[in-house]
Amino acid sequence: MGLIQDLYASHKDNQTFLHTRFGLGEDVLKPYKETLERWLSPDVLRNQDTSVAKAKQAISGYRKAVGDPAGLAELMVFYCESAAGFCNDVGNDDEGYLDALVRMFERALEVTRQLPAADRDALIVRLDCVRTISHNLGYGVGDAMDSLLADYIST
Repeated sequence: MGLIQDLYASHKDNQTFLHTRFGLGEDVLKPYKETLERWLSPDVLRNQDTSVAKAKQAISGYRKAVGDPAGLAELMVFYCESAAGFCNDVGNDDEGYLDALVRMFERALEVTRQLPAADRDALIVRLDCVRTISHNLGYGVGDAMDSLLADYIST
């Protein structure tokens, strides 16, 4: 018991993991979404940078803590929304960032496919909004998402 208390007190990531694992708190996805928002849509006025790796770590952390497909799909869709919105708002044209967005869009579709229709349909609507926004980003991002969504719908 003492070891768990020490781990809990030692780092915020440990706290987040334990809260998620045991379903403590009102919204177990909130800390993961905050991390995604920070690294995918930083405050440019404060000269904050982006980090796809740190954003993906948030999703990986959730997967390790619980791995609930509905929560995982929600985080992946939120990732896409945050990244596409940031690029659209500030004109981020980092090719690696955009490639990661397309890959996450594809992964979100794959995970969403496993969900019941009621959960799946709402997420697909949100991903379709991301696809529409992504046509403003260049680098073929919107076209790639068109193709991925068409493949998803046809299967």
